[in-house]
Amino acid sequence: MATTVYTPSSPAKLLLVDDHPMLRRGIAELLSLEDDVVVVGEVSNGQEALEFLANHEVDLVILDHKMPVLTGIETLKEIRARNIEVKALLFTVSDSGEDVQEALKLGVDGYLLKDMEPELIITDIRKVLRGELVISPNLAAILAQTLRKPSIDDIAGNLTSRELQVIQMIAEGMSNKMIANNLNIAESTVKVHVKHILNKTGLRTRVEVAVWTVNHLSK
Repeated sequence: MATTVYTPSSPAKLLLVDDHPMLRRGIAELLSLEDDVVVVGEVSNGQEALEFLANHEVDLVILDHKMPVLTGIETLKEIRARNIEVKALLFTVSDSGEDVQEALKLGVDGYLLKDMEPELIITDIRKVLRGELVISPNLAAILAQTLRKPSIDDIAGNLTSRELQVIQMIAEGMSNKMIANNLNIAESTVKVHVKHILNKTGLRTRVEVAVWTVNHLSK
């Protein structure tokens, strides 16, 4: 299978960061067959990666996510906070949309899953080195769903002041009739407010509304 050739003036320097030695060795051996990249270091956690980056010139750091001492996300955060000029690729088993979104916020250059084909790993590494953002294709739907999911602040901000009153009373266990009496409005109006609350929060029942309110809105 032919791969796209990345042709810098000299081989790109890569740092492998993973707490599984055999996986690091496997990636290193895979990359050793290529002329345009060279593995200049292998470390087992994020702290060791930061120490290595402080003393060596590296073009791309390939990070596992689940590691001791510092996770891949935490290491990426430190890399950006310290203004270390290096591209970062997360290479992990985590298909969490939240993890991908957090990594993108931190300016990750690639997010790949470890079950991908070896040839594609090399191709995507070259894309990252060229300045392209790469994400495993099967993460696209998960990421899209995560990005569409409103935050607690977004939901609360979409509720009117009256709906906030109703939602708090639901959490206190009040019936529609009791809420209507307390607010001096018609019971049918309360039902309309409840319907709007369910639609805005994406919840299905009054019980879910009560639990959600206690967990997220109650002080």
